[in-house]
Amino acid sequence: MANADLRLVRQALEAQLKEAPSNKTLGHSIHIQQAADPIDMTQQAAERDFAVQILDRGSKLVRRLRSAIDRIDDGSYGLCLECEEEIAPKRLKAIPWAELCIHCQEKADNSSGQTGHMPPSENWAEAA
Repeated sequence: MANADLRLVRQALEAQLKEAPSNKTLGHSIHIQQAADPIDMTQQAAERDFAVQILDRGSKLVRRLRSAIDRIDDGSYGLCLECEEEIAPKRLKAIPWAELCIHCQEKADNSSGQTGHMPPSENWAEAA
């Protein structure tokens, strides 16, 4: 990948990193509050669980974005972390933080039931 292209990818990754939800912003939603009504307690617990899922998903995305920036810096961006083959440019365009080529991603998805490298609610395999 050309240096100019890598600069654009890096800028896009850094912009997404800035837009990623902050743990500080969402952290207040997981505080435990006492409620006298059991129904309110159940509702609050469900809301906390949902907030924890959002925090978890956001932190995973932040880690993937930072990892992609690190790979740009060390020259390994665009190489599959599993097989070390080149990741298809079409896939990188769709998912600039992709860590695996489409074949290794499909293997990871099939072996774990969900992907450990991409958000589970989004079908990234079809994007490339």
